[in-house]
Amino acid sequence: MVEMTIESIRVSMLNYQRVVILKEKAAERYLPIWIGPAEADAIAVKLQEVAVPRPLTHDLLNSVISTLGATVNSIVVCDLRNDTFYAKIVLSVNGKNLKVDSRPSDAIALAVRVKVPIFAEEAVLEKAGIIIDPATGKPAPARENPADVSPEELERMSAFREFIESLDLSDFDKGKQGPQ
Repeated sequence: MVEMTIESIRVSMLNYQRVVILKEKAAERYLPIWIGPAEADAIAVKLQEVAVPRPLTHDLLNSVISTLGATVNSIVVCDLRNDTFYAKIVLSVNGKNLKVDSRPSDAIALAVRVKVPIFAEEAVLEKAGIIIDPATGKPAPARENPADVSPEELERMSAFREFIESLDLSDFDKGKQGPQ
């Protein structure tokens, strides 16, 4: 597992789709994950420390977890299949670790609330990780031929690559956070 940080939340000007950009903590590899507008707002609200009059869904989830005597240890983006990312929320309950399935966007929104680490499995980074070419500002796959990826899956991921290439990534080195 590789520890990640939230680099930013972006909006594609072509279709207004939101994407959360995770950055490898100890390297220059990025993991873009497209998310819904509500989840993008939920992450951004907490990152920007905006006060909301009533708890949001992820605040409620945090409250339920803690009321039941559990704590969130971390979240893990654990898989990418058929253009869909998968995540787990790792909970500590009565001295045991419990993994709960989640959408990555919901797991990330919870992670920013409870200030726990965000991880990605290396296999996910090999499939969908990108590196920004400093000369052009354009994204490039972190690996030219990702391991364990069939030609069919590479073809399906071409839509993902086209989406990422449509984003304005010219200011990645500025370390911005929040909606762009």
